[in-house]
Amino acid sequence: MTGLSIESRPESGAGAPAGGVRGTGFGVRKPRVVLAVAGVLFVLCGALGALVPDRLSAGGFLDPEAESSHAAAVLAREHGLAPMQLLFTVDAPDGAAGPAARAAGERIVAGLRADDRVGAVASAWTDPTAGLVSRDGRTGLVVAGLRGDDNTAQHSARDLVERFGGERDGVTVAAGGQAVAFDEINAGATRDLAIAEGIAVPLTFLLLIWFLRSAVAAAVPALAGVLAIVGTTAVLFLITLVTELSVFALNIATALGLALAIDYSLLLIGRYREEIARGLPHAAALGTAVRRGGRAVVFSGVIVATALVGLLAFPMAFLRSIGIAGVAVVALSVLITLTVVPALLALLGPRINRRPLREAAPVESTRLYRITRAVQRRPLLCALPALAVLLLAGAPVLDLRVGLPDDRVLPATAGSHAVGDRIRDGFDRNATGTVHLVVTGAEQARLAEYAARLSALPDTAAVTGSAGVFVAGAGTGAPTGGIGADGSAHLAVASALDPYSDAGRAHLAAVRAVPAPGTVSTGGLAQQTADTAAGIARGFPIALAWIALTTAVLLALLTGSLLLPLKALVLNTLSLAATFGALVWVFQQGHLGGLDTEVTGFVVATIPMLLFCVAFGLSMDYEVFLLARFTEEWERSGRSAADVDRAVAIGLARSGRVVTAAAVLMAVVFAGIATSGVAGIRALGVGLVLAVLLDATVVRVVLVPAVMRLAGTANWWLPRALVPLAERARLRE
Repeated sequence: MTGLSIESRPESGAGAPAGGVRGTGFGVRKPRVVLAVAGVLFVLCGALGALVPDRLSAGGFLDPEAESSHAAAVLAREHGLAPMQLLFTVDAPDGAAGPAARAAGERIVAGLRADDRVGAVASAWTDPTAGLVSRDGRTGLVVAGLRGDDNTAQHSARDLVERFGGERDGVTVAAGGQAVAFDEINAGATRDLAIAEGIAVPLTFLLLIWFLRSAVAAAVPALAGVLAIVGTTAVLFLITLVTELSVFALNIATALGLALAIDYSLLLIGRYREEIARGLPHAAALGTAVRRGGRAVVFSGVIVATALVGLLAFPMAFLRSIGIAGVAVVALSVLITLTVVPALLALLGPRINRRPLREAAPVESTRLYRITRAVQRRPLLCALPALAVLLLAGAPVLDLRVGLPDDRVLPATAGSHAVGDRIRDGFDRNATGTVHLVVTGAEQARLAEYAARLSALPDTAAVTGSAGVFVAGAGTGAPTGGIGADGSAHLAVASALDPYSDAGRAHLAAVRAVPAPGTVSTGGLAQQTADTAAGIARGFPIALAWIALTTAVLLALLTGSLLLPLKALVLNTLSLAATFGALVWVFQQGHLGGLDTEVTGFVVATIPMLLFCVAFGLSMDYEVFLLARFTEEWERSGRSAADVDRAVAIGLARSGRVVTAAAVLMAVVFAGIATSGVAGIRALGVGLVLAVLLDATVVRVVLVPAVMRLAGTANWWLPRALVPLAERARLRE
């Protein structure tokens, strides 16, 4: 949240209404027109937003240029193996070998093979050597691949589950697999959004009443927040017209829009009240608030949007789509703040104050001023324990492991999760653990030798495909597939291992280490996980460099200093490291019961990068406010070491109430995300809450004043050669 006011010419007659309104925007000059237009757009956006959930994708986690993606494309095009799995478990009282289960399984297979949306189909009854019967013999499995992209496949899965799932004639058919999991994630995210909004909006309104001491004043940011939510859903709909958009964007973007709209509204209200307390009449006070606060809102929006642009450095559609949606939502929040909020203030005027505002008490009497002075008297004694806390909290991040989301991100009661648990626990072969190999340029005899060597590897149950069926180094069956039109052969290396486990990764490495008779492309979930991690590793330095460089330049233009931007980057990185450490400790290592999620031993690969970019932008939002206040006080002073301490103490004291209110409200909004039943969304919500609270407490109250006390007048150091350039380019208060 920013509270800076950009330097402008001295105000013309304080009591002149015209001077207070001229040049301050259409929202102030024509408030009723603005609100009428906003009402019409609210209805239209609501209608568009209602169409969004069915257009979102639960996928997008893969690098489209990665080896595993290439293998998946060849398998789908040349071998009929669609990339999205749909699984059916078939249970009957007399077991999988009984006539009831066989009849049900063959009926499902026939129906799937007759459906154009389905690729290859295998089952315990039509493919007896495929290992699709549970160890206890009670359950048979049907495995099908669904054609189309992630969004199309999940809709197909929903229809097929309705056709074949359920219980009839004593036979129970349950559905699972990636396609069903994606559909359930989509439905869960939509349901969770309604719950989160139902919690966050009323609670933030009550907190706004408490912070602003007026229900009328609280209604302004609350209304801006509701407009942001509805407008965000419409923005997401428009984005789906041009690119794939992740279902996670529904929760993340709406929460971000709500938080920023309330945040920026508080800025304008706070500035308006400040001018009223100084004795300006309504029109002049509003004009000053909109001119200065409006520029502050734009500057803050640029900071947050710049961080979100960093998500475009990653190859995954999941991250890229949220980056695009986030930038659009930030722009929407700024637009609402610069139009609707001034219009409401213009009409409500002094009624937003329950009673006339009194002149503010001396800043030296505030609690934050006294706390800051206490920290400045013993900077090392205060800073070292705070740093120790952040470093200790961040230590678990050294054990960070990433993986792709599967059915286990859903509650244990979800259908796909239950089916996934049964397969992982009850079958000798894990359909999700199969390593798929696309081999080109190999003769049939050498291909068979290669398949035999693969089947002899530890933890390999069987190798099937174009070369035949091989178990423990020996051929046991005829080929289960042919050679593609491009000359490629397919080998499926089956295993009972979890592809996300250490054993699964070791098995993948062993498969890749076997000398091949031709060119090999590797696919399957284990390879997809490795490719995703590699894609993130390639994109992260670019995103980090972009965010660090642009943030440093913007903060340097604001402060006229080289040290202050560096300080901001280091402290924000420390608080984010502590946040990441907490996520690993809870969601990967399983402490605190994983906050009621299933602990899989890894964090969803894209969550840390998403959290980094979003939280970094939000933390810089607060940083701008603080640095702007510090710089304002510093430039008014004699510029001694004592003046540094006073500038920091006054800046923190004057920003305290507004920043604290904004931090608490943001935490409440993001806590709404943390109520999600989808583990990845819950982890992101918890991470954002921690990041906001750490930044507003440990960093802002302790580390910032301590570090700036130690740096003294060097805080505003700038090489002499750069001073003329900085004076011309600088954004001044």
